[in-house]
Amino acid sequence: MHYQAHDYLFSKAKEMRDSPTPAEKKLWEYLKRKRMGGFKFRRQHPVGRYIVDFYCHAQKLVIEIDGDYHNVKLQEWEDTERSKNLEEWGLRIIRFSNQEVLDQIEQVLAKIKHHLTKE
Repeated sequence: MHYQAHDYLFSKAKEMRDSPTPAEKKLWEYLKRKRMGGFKFRRQHPVGRYIVDFYCHAQKLVIEIDGDYHNVKLQEWEDTERSKNLEEWGLRIIRFSNQEVLDQIEQVLAKIKHHLTKE
């Protein structure tokens, strides 16, 4: 489930869980305690050499919430590489911007539900 994550990532993930962004905090309210169709999500979860924002092991689904810095060319390239690496583990990745989560939560939740029921 951790896909050979290094030990140091677990302490870093805990730090990140202790200080979520407003968008992460908002989405977590809908994902925690199996509120999303009975699926369990973990937040700031180590996977390989990465820490993903949200992860549902049962569906091998990663949800990433991207801030404005993800619009910078270098970060876009790194995000593409990250997604390719995660997909090599058989994971599916969906991305939302902070603004989508904060301003359009119903549409975000509908997209997540769609991915959870997709085989």
